[in-house]
Amino acid sequence: MAQEPVKIFSLSTCSHCKSTKKLLNDCTVKYEFVDVDLLEGDERKAILEDVKKFNPKCSFPTIIIGDKVIVGYKEAEIKEALGI
Repeated sequence: MAQEPVKIFSLSTCSHCKSTKKLLNDCTVKYEFVDVDLLEGDERKAILEDVKKFNPKCSFPTIIIGDKVIVGYKEAEIKEALGI
């Protein structure tokens, strides 16, 4: 079964973001992530515009699994979206 692409917009200091990454690592799910707070200037501005497209409140973590968007650390919802 091909895995849906997974992307996380996170903050390096956010405990919910760390929990999300740990969950995905524990489930051996490949994912991309961007720690938005570590970016600067135009790069940060561009990523925040991307986040707002998925999550207008621009809160973290914002998790994109295929075409599903999950905001916050919601273990059951994340697992369901991953099919695990």
